[in-house]
Amino acid sequence: MNYLNMNEKKLTPVVVELNTLLAEYNVYYQKLRNFHWNIQGKAFFDLHNQFEEMYSDARLKIDEIAERILTLNFRPLSRMKEYLDISKIEESPNALSDNEMVSMILNDHRMLLKQMKIVINHASNAEDEGTIDLLGAYIRELEKASWMLSAWMKKEYKEVEIRVLQN
Repeated sequence: MNYLNMNEKKLTPVVVELNTLLAEYNVYYQKLRNFHWNIQGKAFFDLHNQFEEMYSDARLKIDEIAERILTLNFRPLSRMKEYLDISKIEESPNALSDNEMVSMILNDHRMLLKQMKIVINHASNAEDEGTIDLLGAYIRELEKASWMLSAWMKKEYKEVEIRVLQN
């Protein structure tokens, strides 16, 4: 039954890319848990809490992505081996500095954002507004989290001079 009134053939690439995003979010989630457990040093309290917030958010997104795939009448991937096989995000060692952890997370954000845009392009072709809406919110949130982590990484604030051109 096609209760969505969407073309299944056009939805197939959407679901393939959603499953890739699901895989990447699962590896990202576990990496955040790893970092939460293994952070040490002066940034412990800040990053321990931040990583917990981030993996809690990732856990919710994992569920929403899987449920979106089910809503589209397909099956989500659900085995860690499948996730590791198709994810561009890789597992990480557990003995890293705070800067290395944050740097890896920022790189993962770049990959997640890239994958979300791939999904959105396919969803647009399939006229799948539900997926576009879901991922649009994810992009906004991930961009903000990336900005905050990037700001944490900076050693000093550099004031930027803004010049207004007058005609």
